[in-house]
Amino acid sequence: MEHTLTFITGGARSGKSNFAEELVRQKPGKTVYIATAIPFDENMKDRIKKHREHRPSSWKTIEKYKNFKDLPNDPAFREADNVLFDCMTVMTTNQMVDRDKDWYDLPVEEANKVEKKIQADVKDLLEVLRTKDSVIVSNEVGLGIVPANNFACYYRDILGRINQQVAREADEVYFTVSGLPLKIK
Repeated sequence: MEHTLTFITGGARSGKSNFAEELVRQKPGKTVYIATAIPFDENMKDRIKKHREHRPSSWKTIEKYKNFKDLPNDPAFREADNVLFDCMTVMTTNQMVDRDKDWYDLPVEEANKVEKKIQADVKDLLEVLRTKDSVIVSNEVGLGIVPANNFACYYRDILGRINQQVAREADEVYFTVSGLPLKIK
């Protein structure tokens, strides 16, 4: 049985997650939601709460933003037919800050090493997600101005290349604008 990998990208509050949830709701079987957010402040706690309220209570949730090779060991993942991964944007941020680096003054060589580790983890994630019908959500961060500091520049570049990595592997790619999905692959 062949599984479909769908990638959904777009700007902040463009309707990516809503569209992803609608796609997954149409699929038969059990769904697992892989949540990558860490509730580090009130704003993030509120965002997590809204996401939880919006998705069906029958969906299992796995909170994980790294070490994706381990996903098949999780019973909720094993039992699922469908996976919704939300999102690459937050996962990338978490993995960058998890590495205890001063990103504002980090040499390019160090940033490149961190990026390679994140890309390797994403490669593992894609291999694992290929075993199910999966939908991946991520922000498109390359449409604005060049960021004013090193951390934001590194982040934009790393996430941009990760998005390219995911889009290459995906069977379908959508770009969302103002709540409207545009199929681009």
